[in-house]
Amino acid sequence: MMSAQEILASVGSFSPYDLLLFEEKTVRKIFSKNDMLLQPGEICQSVYFILSGSFFQFQDNDLTETIIDLHLPKEWMYNHPSLIEQKPSGTTIKAFEDAEVIELSLSNLHGLIAGSQSFLNLGRIFDQANHRTYLFDNALSPAQKYNYIKNVKPLIVQVFPVKMIASYLKIAPETLSRVRANH
Repeated sequence: MMSAQEILASVGSFSPYDLLLFEEKTVRKIFSKNDMLLQPGEICQSVYFILSGSFFQFQDNDLTETIIDLHLPKEWMYNHPSLIEQKPSGTTIKAFEDAEVIELSLSNLHGLIAGSQSFLNLGRIFDQANHRTYLFDNALSPAQKYNYIKNVKPLIVQVFPVKMIASYLKIAPETLSRVRANH
């Protein structure tokens, strides 16, 4: 089981007092495969740190699911527009496999920052949108997209099927299969 210190290591260093505060303000939750963590129309009120398992975030367009994000262990996960703007979510976050997370609600996050300035470092978890921006604002070739995602999230290709990764990268599954065959 991961400690508060291990969970927070990616955002900064924290005192023993800070770690106790964090443990008081967070909740462990278990999800089974296909459980919904967030549904369209709900307002995202929390950030989640994935201890084990994986999740995917998608938009349902009648017949197809468009993958918006793929979430792996040791990552923070949330719906960015819904959380930041406190507006109803346009996406679903669903467990891809059995999973365990730590939930930190927005109000408890504010409580942490009020209790200790160190928690201002948690702002770093909101920079994740930059990965998506890099992937989709740059005119990357399918091979460049695949290499980027493999470097940023190396486990992605072991956890998720080609079809889901292709949807996330906005390329055809056949194209992704060709790119992977050449690497």
